[in-house]
Amino acid sequence: MSSETKTVVSLKRIKVACGDCSLNTLCLPLGMASDDLGRLDAIIERKRPLARAEHLYHCGERFDAIYAVRSGSLKTYATSEHGEEQILGFHLPGELVGLDAIADGVHPLSAQALETTSVCEIPFDKLESLSVQLPSLQRQLLRLMSHEIQDDQKTMTALAQKSAEERLAAFLISLSTRFRQRGFSPTRFNLSMSRGDIANYLGLALETVSRVFTRLHNDGLLRVERKSVELLDQDRLYAYAGTPCTTASQLQNSRHSS
Repeated sequence: MSSETKTVVSLKRIKVACGDCSLNTLCLPLGMASDDLGRLDAIIERKRPLARAEHLYHCGERFDAIYAVRSGSLKTYATSEHGEEQILGFHLPGELVGLDAIADGVHPLSAQALETTSVCEIPFDKLESLSVQLPSLQRQLLRLMSHEIQDDQKTMTALAQKSAEERLAAFLISLSTRFRQRGFSPTRFNLSMSRGDIANYLGLALETVSRVFTRLHNDGLLRVERKSVELLDQDRLYAYAGTPCTTASQLQNSRHSS
């Protein structure tokens, strides 16, 4: 199998135990001593995989645990009083969901699988107790929470002034960065989310997103075949997005309307 063929793959090649997991440099185990990984692993529960469109939790449900995506992907969204959905994030392997529920003890958002998805469930009361005993775990948890807040602040400023073309280009750059961090190709990957989801997430009309995809394709920046995307000219894509290479990863949680 060629290296290019290997790049368009489902994110399911993940070992289970924290000590062996290929995502441990992105997730909670980062910076933990090997002797402490077993203690963290002991409190983690691994449920059956979620089917596509199945919910991990719903808005308003009691908060008991945070979750680390092990394979597949999730979207988190809020629902208005009129039943309208607003997508607030897409989550890939190695990323945590549920941190926003710690303050009030209930989930303010719903989390739904975009494809067959496996998660590590980490009971928060056990995590809290263990983090007191393991300073490296406490530091990593606080670091991840701080990073989430920082991303929200930076993207709120950045995307408030971007055009539709810049938003979609920045979104693709963000995915490219995140796939690279997970050991996958940054130039060829599958989109687990629909065009409608992308439009909702970026605060754009579906027709606008489809038109911009076509424009980027015609300009030679990317090639799209169904859900497969190949970035043909990353330098031009960065320029198209109006985003310096050093800050492109800050756009991974973009969600603001024009």
